[in-house]
Amino acid sequence: MFRWQEFQATLDKRGDKKPMKPGKIVARYCLVLLTLVSASLLVQARFRQPNSEYQARRAKLRSMISGPVVIFGYTSRQDTGEVAVFFQEENFYYLTGHSEPDAALLLIPDSPDAKSSTDPHEMLYLPPRNPNDEKWGGPKRGPDDPDAVENTGFQAVEPFANLHADLVNLAKTYSTFYTELPPKQENGYPHLATWSAWVRSALPQSTIDDIAPALAGLRQIKSPGEIALLQKAVDASVDAHFAAMKMMRPGLFEYQIAARMKEVHEMEGCSREAYAPIVGAGLYSTVLHYDDLKNEIKDGDLVVIDVGGEYGGYAADITRTLPANGRFTPRQREIYEIVLGAQNAALAAIKPGAMLLGGSKSVHQAAYDYINTHGHDLHGNTLGRYFFHGVGHHLGLDVHDANERTSPLQPNMVITDEPGIYIAEEKIGVRIEDDVLVTTDGNQLLTAKLPRTPEEIEKIMADARANPQPQSQP
Repeated sequence: MFRWQEFQATLDKRGDKKPMKPGKIVARYCLVLLTLVSASLLVQARFRQPNSEYQARRAKLRSMISGPVVIFGYTSRQDTGEVAVFFQEENFYYLTGHSEPDAALLLIPDSPDAKSSTDPHEMLYLPPRNPNDEKWGGPKRGPDDPDAVENTGFQAVEPFANLHADLVNLAKTYSTFYTELPPKQENGYPHLATWSAWVRSALPQSTIDDIAPALAGLRQIKSPGEIALLQKAVDASVDAHFAAMKMMRPGLFEYQIAARMKEVHEMEGCSREAYAPIVGAGLYSTVLHYDDLKNEIKDGDLVVIDVGGEYGGYAADITRTLPANGRFTPRQREIYEIVLGAQNAALAAIKPGAMLLGGSKSVHQAAYDYINTHGHDLHGNTLGRYFFHGVGHHLGLDVHDANERTSPLQPNMVITDEPGIYIAEEKIGVRIEDDVLVTTDGNQLLTAKLPRTPEEIEKIMADARANPQPQSQP
């Protein structure tokens, strides 16, 4: 409940001694709320880790390179829609923790060729503050802020306009520079193409190499802080899947299940969905990335629910397959248990030195072999042909994180384990997906709290029907 006296007292502490009429208080209160909400959406879209985390990443990258690195954050012009929420470019965020637009970073290697060691080797470039924009979006960090260096953890914070001249000056010492180069096909916002062209224009006589592979290698190995954020995303997503199990019943629409899960994510601190929610019933359980969510769930349907939240910039990725009416048919259970057996076979293969893909002993092959040696379709064919995607992928700042799936797994990598069988002819699609931390001697299931067996799933659904909870209703 809003309390006039408390709000007026707050104004008094700020020096606004003249009493205000309730109408004006409401207007002032709404303006404060608007400013706070706008600022939180833009500036606090991710939960920042300590400066030391980002400094260690930058130091590691500088030790790997022979020339300066320049990387650009996303611009504020990426999406001008009224409901747009700014999220930072992943590699830039990984190195800076800075979640405001129109910024860049410059890293200079520690080497005999570098300038004097007293000069900064890590610089953050920020746009000037715009008071008119800040009336709408809240205060931003600027290069002239007296606490900019302390708050960002960089050795120097400079105006963005200085970057061009600084690069030109460095070209007197270095012949090779690094930035993010665009892939052969860059989808969506042409961020990499735009800024790599800018760098080439500023340094026409220099060699420009791609820093993305080095960053991908760093990002695959997760720090304790990153693992903690991933676990937060997983825990919120596990709770959302529990809510879906308890809510599921014939007569609901797919979008209602997704809406309930998104509510749980947001209530537990997720800044957004890690990817478009997938809730596919009946035939649509066999469509891998079905996200239309417009169908009514029918009695007898299987429902594939592939939904995960993003917490602190880190993504969870979890899938469960539920019987709409709370009970698997014998055929549905048969296929489900084959997929579960394949997932367990893959889990047993996940350890340092193993490969996700490639070779007869890969994690993928373990899952495929299990599926292809258990069960048949209606025509007597083995089921391997119905498992037509990879068994997993790396997980981190992106749901399909920077990775090389044919390289050996290492401790502190986080991957998914997600085999599936999709038989459109029978309207049976089953996928079970969990998030796995590679440890020094094997692996740890980050999603262990969420049941996987058909018996456990049926029991949760039956208990929810016997003891309905108001918050589980659409």
